[in-house]
Amino acid sequence: MSHGGWHRSGAVALQLQAIRALATLALAANASTLAAQSIVAFPGKPLRMVVPATPGGGTDILARALGARLALTLAQPVTIDNRGGAGGIVGSEIVARAQPDGHTLLMAFTTHGTNPSIFSKLPYDTLKDFAPVSLVATAPSVLVVNPSVPVRSIKELIALAKARPGQLQYGTAGSGSGTHLAAVLFAQASDVDLVHVPYKGGVPALADVVGGHVALMFGNIAPVGPLVKAGRLRALAVTSAQRSPLLPQLPTLDELGLKGFDAVAWFGVLVPAGTPAPAVLRLNQEIVRALREPELIERVTAQGATPAPTTPEAFAAFIRAEIARWAPVIRQAGIKPE
Repeated sequence: MSHGGWHRSGAVALQLQAIRALATLALAANASTLAAQSIVAFPGKPLRMVVPATPGGGTDILARALGARLALTLAQPVTIDNRGGAGGIVGSEIVARAQPDGHTLLMAFTTHGTNPSIFSKLPYDTLKDFAPVSLVATAPSVLVVNPSVPVRSIKELIALAKARPGQLQYGTAGSGSGTHLAAVLFAQASDVDLVHVPYKGGVPALADVVGGHVALMFGNIAPVGPLVKAGRLRALAVTSAQRSPLLPQLPTLDELGLKGFDAVAWFGVLVPAGTPAPAVLRLNQEIVRALREPELIERVTAQGATPAPTTPEAFAAFIRAEIARWAPVIRQAGIKPE
């Protein structure tokens, strides 16, 4: 090949390299533009909020109230998809496997932080397969007894339980439920032997406490409050670290000598891991804004809960702390799946 031919072929090669470089830059710029457009356009389609509980319960009611508000501010329909079963595991798995684009949400609740210690194996990783968006609300339980039980204070209840070990029965919404764990923590903290009677839900458990078939339970404020006012139940304390604004006259168990006692139900929104950070941030902003609206505050309060929006980072830390603090309680009690 002549030197001229070599120069020509070398020039062509250089031109091709330049063209490839420009094409690469153009593709990168186009990808960045598309990514930016997708972030600006989020949400680009209707959202689905999976509720890992049956319709009509507290989790479902909160999800529907929040979903209706988000539909307005995000200008997209929000469908509530009830997928109850296995303490929230069925619905949680659906979200863990969903497309991580911010359009599938999970309204998780208390068992999300306790299931890792109750079940030997879960179909997802509680920490790695979800991106926390925001805590939504917390709800203390109320320790109530049937009026026929001869106690009017926590001190008297503990004394009675110690005088009758293995005789006082308590009802719960089921093994591993929030009401069960609150009772287990109480029994461990006060060193008493109570008998667990699990029900399929809080409503039948509450009915049997009112009927005198079981002595006591840890119940949600919403259904318990009217029964206390009517004299059909006697309330002794709340399970939160601070007094509930819904029942400010009731002392906390911490105040009554069980130092550090804190057992509240909680509700929060998560999305699949890998969801773009801008989508998580937008969802967080809208949830926080929604939970400051008087109408939604009223809806949440009616369920015996208190709005408690957080940053995604704070919610992630909260879930980690829940898993860590309930693990030894569950292990000591030997709680297993039903």
